Amino acid sequence: MRVMHTSSRRRLFSALALLGVLIAVALFAPLLAPHDPVQQLDIIGLKHAAPSAEHPFGTDSYGRDVLSRVIHGARVSLGVAVVASLIAASIGALVGGIAGWRGGWVDAVLMRLVDVGLAIPRLLVLIAVAAFWGAPGPLGLAILVGATGWFGTSRIVRSEAKAIRVRDHVLAARAIGGSALQVFVRHVAPGVAPALIASLVMISGQAIVLEMGLSYLGLGVRPPQPSWGSIMNEGVPFIGTAWWVSLFPGLFALIAVAAVNAVGNALRERHSTAVELAAIERLHG
Repeated sequence: MRVMHTSSRRRLFSALALLGVLIAVALFAPLLAPHDPVQQLDIIGLKHAAPSAEHPFGTDSYGRDVLSRVIHGARVSLGVAVVASLIAASIGALVGGIAGWRGGWVDAVLMRLVDVGLAIPRLLVLIAVAAFWGAPGPLGLAILVGATGWFGTSRIVRSEAKAIRVRDHVLAARAIGGSALQVFVRHVAPGVAPALIASLVMISGQAIVLEMGLSYLGLGVRPPQPSWGSIMNEGVPFIGTAWWVSLFPGLFALIAVAAVNAVGNALRERHSTAVELAAIERLHG
């Protein structure tokens, strides 16, 4: 058990370090980017210029520096992912917490709502709404992705809340006169938090992929504002002659999603281990 814990901790710290670098790049994009991401430096002389010392990621069909666009694109792609995951986690925690805590017909109704949401193909909903909306922009895209991504989190929170509400310390708190709200806030919510945080991180990885997909299809961020998906879309027609335009934003996105998923998996593994140890302690207590 200890070996698994140590391995999980190492993976977590490594992924967090990598993710921290990407977040720093996004936060300090104006300072790190060598050029304005929308500036056409030389639309003729620098059209599809190959990677060089002056332009490490090359330039695109408009003579814009791809490195600068990828750096600024991190702000959009990661920003959308953070906002969307917070929205999804908040809705999922609210619905799942109420369902797991109240039980009965409230639980049944809310879970049937979740079942309906999970049965509808999310990507098709996103494409349909985004197409009708007409390129909603970063904030609108974050709201759209977050509002359709809370169903799985609600199930996780519900399961945790149902397990915690029958534990001895929760039953004791209710027996001595604690109100349902007080007991939930003081005892149930802290117990649900680790699973909710792990779910939030996993949602972030999904949000990055969805933002890229919608922007790649032209249904996300409006050009010329850069996001990793829109940059890839601009480079696809020239993939044979200017491969760098699509390669570098795709590579950054791959690294970001891998780091986020590694953090989420490590947190989930740590939480599962903690739950197993707690169950063993209760059996031997």
